[in-house]
Amino acid sequence: MCGILGVFSRNDSGALDRRVADGLKALAHRGPDAHDRRTVALPTGVCHLGHARLSIIDLSSAGLQPMASADGRYVIVFNGEIYNYLELRAELQTLGCGFTSQSDTEVLLAAWATWGEACLPRLTGMFAFTVLDREEATLTCVRDAFGIKPFFYSCNSDMFCFASEAPSLLTLRGTRAALNPQRAYDYLVHGDYDSTEQTFFAGVFHLAPGHLLRLNLTERLATQACRWWTPDIAESRDLSFTEATERVRALFLDSVRLHLRSDVPLGAALSGGIDSSAVVCAMRHVAPDHPIHTFSYVAEGTAVNEEPWADLVNAHVGATAHKVTVTAEELVRDLDDMIGAQGEPFGSTSIYAQYRVYQLARDNGITVTLDGQGADEMLAGYDGYPGQRIASLVDTGNWVGAARFAREWADWPGRRLGDAAKLAAAAMTDGWLYQALRRVSGRAPLPEWMHEDALLDEGVNLRHPRQRPAVTARGRRVTAELAHSLTQRGLASLLRHGDRNSMRFAIESRVPFLTLAQAELMLSLPESYLISDAGETKAVFRAAMRGIVPDAILDRKDKIGFQTPEAAWIGTMSDTIRGWLAEDVGVSFFDQTAAVKAFDAIVAGRRPFSWQAWRWVNFVRWHQLFLA
Repeated sequence: MCGILGVFSRNDSGALDRRVADGLKALAHRGPDAHDRRTVALPTGVCHLGHARLSIIDLSSAGLQPMASADGRYVIVFNGEIYNYLELRAELQTLGCGFTSQSDTEVLLAAWATWGEACLPRLTGMFAFTVLDREEATLTCVRDAFGIKPFFYSCNSDMFCFASEAPSLLTLRGTRAALNPQRAYDYLVHGDYDSTEQTFFAGVFHLAPGHLLRLNLTERLATQACRWWTPDIAESRDLSFTEATERVRALFLDSVRLHLRSDVPLGAALSGGIDSSAVVCAMRHVAPDHPIHTFSYVAEGTAVNEEPWADLVNAHVGATAHKVTVTAEELVRDLDDMIGAQGEPFGSTSIYAQYRVYQLARDNGITVTLDGQGADEMLAGYDGYPGQRIASLVDTGNWVGAARFAREWADWPGRRLGDAAKLAAAAMTDGWLYQALRRVSGRAPLPEWMHEDALLDEGVNLRHPRQRPAVTARGRRVTAELAHSLTQRGLASLLRHGDRNSMRFAIESRVPFLTLAQAELMLSLPESYLISDAGETKAVFRAAMRGIVPDAILDRKDKIGFQTPEAAWIGTMSDTIRGWLAEDVGVSFFDQTAAVKAFDAIVAGRRPFSWQAWRWVNFVRWHQLFLA
């Protein structure tokens, strides 16, 4: 877990060298233990590679980066962890590879030199890395299958640069940052972000999850990113439900076992929900004598407080519990720091609860945490994807089963039969009909606080940025949506929040649900294994965890997570928020006066509470930090 950056430029200069140094400073929080950089002269230009290190495995100087292969052909900068590095190292040694360190970086470098791109599916871990091949004069950039580790890049005909965070990249690029109006519109109006390669900064892009980008440094710089992993949703009926349960249990426990590999103190973030509880209980199951420290957010005195559930898990595994409560005043105090850490706007104040949980872990001497992120997208959590599940049954002509599922699903707390019907209609419509349904339901593409003419002048598309799964199959609507969420829209934003919040406090956040082996198994199972006919979410996983996780946790029918009392907070902070919103940021299409009026209507109860209020605040504060 570290920060990486690099530049290839056809025209080297002292200014570029200074920008590399400044870009590395901007990543210092991601790697407080060491930093280094290397400059490689090539016939067509010069390549600078930099690395800020958070030491996790092999704490010695032998693990420093940038790291070169023994023959000097390859040079790598790597952010992440390869959890199965010991197994890969043993295999590579049988092929004649020698090692001088105990680091996973050296194993990754040897794997790349030995197998090239074919090594990627062999890696169990999270990674974003760049390899310079001096012999072939290529620069290859790779991001893990789910995008756990970030990778930003920018390119023109003379220069290519990349970094783990956008502010560092902007420093490297050396040009004034500008707003990407389409991303701003998608976020402010529809709450959409992190769902495409575009960022809020014009000309700055994400490398998409499961993709690699190769640059030929001799002929041209720009090239098309391509997939190295594509999810397969073809159904396999090889396993009975019982056999699938055993397979799910074995894979998850093995993943947790590998994720415990660390040379520094390790703990877990615990909300009390099924996912984080399963991680903590699995830690105790695979490592009976391992000390466990858990870190929880407590929403004291509110309906979203999960403290009793976290207490139950802590008692079950004998963990040392650490808890934090947060207030609206503390949010005001930390807001700019958190927005600066996130780098781009985000969805809600629940991100602040997560921010404080990682701060708590750092204050208690922990460097690595295990987290439950990714479980909902892999196991069909949240509300159980009723629209897609019903649509799958209709696809296969099972109308009776579809009606029965809708009724059973609606029996769970917080669910209504009418919602199932709406979601099914949304799942089965597309194009103009889908956009019309959104307008009928009151979700207008042009609210009163947006100026249409200014948006059109900026070339903004005013439609809802709906994305459909790239991979589909008859009767596989749920798994298609899960594959889409895992690799394109949904999980990406959650992983961004976790990465930036944890790295703000030099914490390595590990996500043991997200391995290729588990994803490929889940996406191949019959959909009824994931969402039962009775509407139970994560059905096969709940069954797999019986005997490991307390039944009271596994039988929960609600889902809370690190939720904050946002409506109450916004009411408490109304004077401060009104002041923020009134500060003109000079974005032509955003009518801040109208936004303030709408905010006042929410505070006064004349308008229902909306997550919209937070997006106004976040956008304005972010704009003032990065673009003013």
